[in-house]
Amino acid sequence: MRDFPSCFGENGVQVADSSSKTAQNLVTCVYQSRLCGRSCVITITWSKNLMGQGLSVGIDDSTSQCLCKVDIKPWLFSKRKGSKGLDVDSSKVDIFWDLSSAKFGSGPEPLEGFYLAIVFDHAMVLLLGDLSKEAYRRTNANPPPLNAVFIAKREHIFGKRIYCTKAQFCDNGQVHDVAIECEMVGLKEPCLSIRIDKKMVMQVKRLMWKFRGNQTILVDGLPVEVFWDVYNWLFNATVGNAVFMFKTCVSAEKLWGSHTSDPSVLPWACSQIFKETQLQSLCFSLILYVWKND
Repeated sequence: MRDFPSCFGENGVQVADSSSKTAQNLVTCVYQSRLCGRSCVITITWSKNLMGQGLSVGIDDSTSQCLCKVDIKPWLFSKRKGSKGLDVDSSKVDIFWDLSSAKFGSGPEPLEGFYLAIVFDHAMVLLLGDLSKEAYRRTNANPPPLNAVFIAKREHIFGKRIYCTKAQFCDNGQVHDVAIECEMVGLKEPCLSIRIDKKMVMQVKRLMWKFRGNQTILVDGLPVEVFWDVYNWLFNATVGNAVFMFKTCVSAEKLWGSHTSDPSVLPWACSQIFKETQLQSLCFSLILYVWKND
């Protein structure tokens, strides 16, 4: 299953199949901005493997056509600071990065001490990281007329019984601690729990019968629709990954429609909604692929 729309070919980005447990330490963030006077989607993928950290930047237009793409290969001692110029519609897009002092947690996404900047026509299209002064000084760019909007994120997380990550549920929203807990060993009826900042916000009992479903929770006063699919945890140990999606959008029911009643389509539906979120910026989506460590 290809779970993200991708650009293929020499300038394309291929996304690994979610059923493969190897090389899945990826975090993909999607931002909506403007380039060449039109709406565009900027996809930032952070990766981590035995060779070190890696970074990929892709820019698509509103029709999902790949405008440009660059891979910054995994590094151990090099390429932690640099720049790259790309041609887009007879114009130039410059990408600058400095991760020489970046601090990382267990995942591939840097936590602090870094910047990643995308500049077009002397304007800062996208700026990530806490070293904004350094980024503006190096790029000599002007602030953008409109800031890029964070619209979607996909992440792979790992654990044995409790799976933890940090997440924002809207653009520029508060960062929350998210913990997914599923106890199955020695229990007749496995139970699924989700905590936000250590507070229980959702619990699913009789999980053998409710291995797929959806429920609405409140975070920061906003309704967040939670979809889950833990079928593989319960019935397909060779794959072992569950899928969770948190969606801050009142129109989520419209997008899902009757799919929630068909347990076979939930993984596809997550991918389809992620695609629609990229193209239409309807709301914010967080998709978590949750893997059980052996």
